[in-house]
This record gives sequence, structure tokens and C-alpha cells, in this order.
Amino acid sequence: MNRRTTAALAVALLTSLTLAGCSSEGSDLSQQWQESSDKGYVSGDGSSESFPKNERTDPVEFSGETDQNNIYGSADTLGSVTVVNFWYAGCAPCRAEAPDLEAAYAEFSDKGVKFLGVNTRDQVAQAQQFAEQFKIEYPSIMDNAGGRAVQRAFAGQVPLNAVPTTLILDAEGRVAHRVIGQLAGESQLRTLIDETLAESSKSDS
Repeated sequence: MNRRTTAALAVALLTSLTLAGCSSEGSDLSQQWQESSDKGYVSGDGSSESFPKNERTDPVEFSGETDQNNIYGSADTLGSVTVVNFWYAGCAPCRAEAPDLEAAYAEFSDKGVKFLGVNTRDQVAQAQQFAEQFKIEYPSIMDNAGGRAVQRAFAGQVPLNAVPTTLILDAEGRVAHRVIGQLAGESQLRTLIDETLAESSKSDS
């Protein structure tokens, strides 16, 4: 009887520890961000955070060389709602969300919305191959050398190597929305862009 009771208690204890481990692993996404897990990407669920206009940080200034061998940065996006997506070619969630980003680009580029990728790991040839495969038409800054200047410029919003991450900048260049991990879909991105565009329209009226 004692042996059975002891065994039952041991099983119960082991089960509780296992459940505790499962629930803590991946449950704190912000901690996963900070630790930049060994996977090399953030297993987000498309959850987003929005920042009211009076709580946004200062406009972010950044610049870098793109996969198209041009210098591009905040001076080119100022005055426009801008989508900034941090990615690299071997990141599975980045590949999964690429069609949603390109579809949104096709829909909103004629409305003045700018799109920019920030490649955190690849060489130019890899980035160009990715753009060709997924028919990405907007540029990406190659930010994997020279001190990761763009990632550092957004350090208050995006920890280094936290990919994928998508930011929506308002017309002043401030972060209005942030999506952690893979986008939930094109509809999510469309909603965030529409909200930021509507905000700009109100300020112009």
C-alpha cells in the first residue's frame, strides 16, 4: 500500500512539473523576444499592440543599403504610412507571411503607403532570390552587417534578431502598431494600415 501511494505521488508530482514546463515555455512571448531563442525566429501568433498617438515614441530615423543597391531610409518614408517588416529567407514564419505582405503592398501602394523589408541575416543574393520567389516588389534594407544600424534604430520597439516583426509607422515616422511573430493574415495587416491611414486623414482635415 505504501509503495503504491508513493508511486502515485511521484507520478502526480512528475505530471505537475511537466505541465508547468509546457505552460511556461512559449507562454511569455515578450521574454522569448528578449532571449532571441535558438530557432532564430519568434513563434508569434499574430498578436498585435497598438500605441495611441499621445503615447508614441519619437520618429525613428534610419537608413541603409537595399537589396537593389540603393540607399533607403526614413527620409524616403516620412509623410507616408509605412509598413516595416523584419525578416530573413530561412525564417519559416517569414516565408509563410510573405504573400500577405505582397498582397497588402499591391493594395495600398497606390494609396501612398510605403513598404520596406529589413533583412537581418542574408547576403544580397539570398534576399533577391526570396523576392523573386515570392514576387516581392518593395525593397529590403540589408541590415546584417555594419552594426545592424536599422535594428538598433528601432531598438526600443524591436529587440535585435526578433523576426518576424512587422511595424506600422504613422506619417510622422512613429510606431503606431506592432505585430509580434507571423502575421495572422492579410486582413490583419489591412486593418492596421487602414486605421493608420484614417488617423492621417483626420489630422489633415
